[in-house]
Amino acid sequence: MRWSKILLPTLKEVPADAEAISHILMIRAGLIRKLTSGVYSYLPFGLKVLTKIEKIIKEEMNSKGAQELLLPAIQPCELWQKSGRFEALGEDMITFRDRHKKLNVLGPTHEEVITALVKNEVNSYRQLPLILYQIQTKFRDEARPRFGVMRSREFIMKDAYSFDCDTQGLDVSYDKIYEAYCRIFKRCGLNFIPVEADTGIMGGDASHEFMVLADSGEDKIVKCKKCEYAASLDKAEILKIDTLKYADDFQEYEEVKTPNVRTVEDVADFLKKDIKQLVKTILYIADQKPVAVLVRGDHEVNESKLARILKTSHLEMAGQEVVEKVTKGPLGFSGPVGLIGVDLYGDYSLQGVKGIIVGANKADAHFIGVDIDRDVKVSQWADIRNITADDKCPCCGQGIDIQQAIEVGHVFKLGTKYTKSLGAAYLDVQGKSNLIIMGCYGIGVTRIIAAYLEQNNDDFGIIWSKEISPFQALIMPLNTDNQEIMKEAEDIYKLLVDENIEVLFDDRDIRAGMKFKDADLIGIPMQVIIGEKNLAQGIIEIKLRKTGRRLKVESAKAAQEILKLLDDLQ
Repeated sequence: MRWSKILLPTLKEVPADAEAISHILMIRAGLIRKLTSGVYSYLPFGLKVLTKIEKIIKEEMNSKGAQELLLPAIQPCELWQKSGRFEALGEDMITFRDRHKKLNVLGPTHEEVITALVKNEVNSYRQLPLILYQIQTKFRDEARPRFGVMRSREFIMKDAYSFDCDTQGLDVSYDKIYEAYCRIFKRCGLNFIPVEADTGIMGGDASHEFMVLADSGEDKIVKCKKCEYAASLDKAEILKIDTLKYADDFQEYEEVKTPNVRTVEDVADFLKKDIKQLVKTILYIADQKPVAVLVRGDHEVNESKLARILKTSHLEMAGQEVVEKVTKGPLGFSGPVGLIGVDLYGDYSLQGVKGIIVGANKADAHFIGVDIDRDVKVSQWADIRNITADDKCPCCGQGIDIQQAIEVGHVFKLGTKYTKSLGAAYLDVQGKSNLIIMGCYGIGVTRIIAAYLEQNNDDFGIIWSKEISPFQALIMPLNTDNQEIMKEAEDIYKLLVDENIEVLFDDRDIRAGMKFKDADLIGIPMQVIIGEKNLAQGIIEIKLRKTGRRLKVESAKAAQEILKLLDDLQ
């Protein structure tokens, strides 16, 4: 491919609306262009990368016996209502009414659709196990699209679904796809970590996320400094810590005035107390019922853990009206003492604590000297907070690291969540009807590109690996007016093309300095540089983009040397 013929517009300047390095590079290197918020066009250079990633995914999925199909993007909302997820996705779901006034969904995922298909086509144990997958565009109306294709409203996803007779079969299918994912991400050049994860609105019994460490990542993972424990922040368990006792001489709690002081930080500062001595009382609505949650002042509620404890998929923070109705006090002064008509859930770190400070459920007032066992009626103690860097590994008790990460894949053991609601069953060897056991497995195909670029770049641009690079070699004649240079470039180009090497020929009539900058920006693994001074000595120069290594080889042996070097590239 000649640069003059490909749509490959590069930019010198950083785009004004791009924050993440991957977003900046995808625009500057001509991979994508924005159409509207969260929606991007893939230019030829970007599409070549996508195609290569999809090829890797298909090869690894097929090697595990998975079969590719293609499901509709337009889905009847009745399926989502049957599964109970129509309300759970809420405003993230893009819906429309057709000319018959029927409500439809633009598919954000396909659990309901694939289950409905299998329900009608699979009826015997002889047809199981079965693994089906597709690569397709998904649609989610993100409240805040950002970081380019990292969080967009339209994206390409590989979603797979396994169907088994029993949980033992599900375990086998799950392990197969887990192994396939490890190979996929390794071949795509990602430094990734599989972590235990929360199942969220997908439901099911267990899941793992595949995370790529990156400063721009919107997720956080917890990793032990010693053992192999790794989990998402939503899932990470917490070892019980020693209860803090701030005072034992309070015979009863006392009210103190805290005028216009609402946040825990401001209360601690006003009373000259450690923020750990304060307890936050936070109200939520779970399945239309208010509940109260107690966490230490320096801790944050983990809503995923709370939802699991409450066994609900509908959890939201209570608004001012609910808070005032339940506590009989204004927002910002809520506390657990005397709170009635609502279940109280306390984090383990507060169990048995004495001498704490809580809201008094009245304006401008807090209680000090509260003994939680004596003064508060906790319905249930549980692990309901986010782990912190001060906590220890739940497996070995050693220190942990909390790092930013990008989720590129997620695997779930769904069990019968969807087959039960949609009636997908099979007849066993005795002729008895049983629900099919499901697993589901997703990869953010477009997100792989962004995650890769976050990990593989330098001050000059992209550094592609050979397997997903749009081209393997870039031929750079530095003076297109020089016939000898152009003849040498054309000869090498033809020899490489004949060897099925993907080559980009920079035949543009521009300054050499611009070619060098563009070459580093677009990041093709090998640059073949043909200039007058070297060619006069029968030499051409080869630069390896990843290491910056430069080699001078005889022009007569250039093609053979390039092929040898390409074989050795990662």
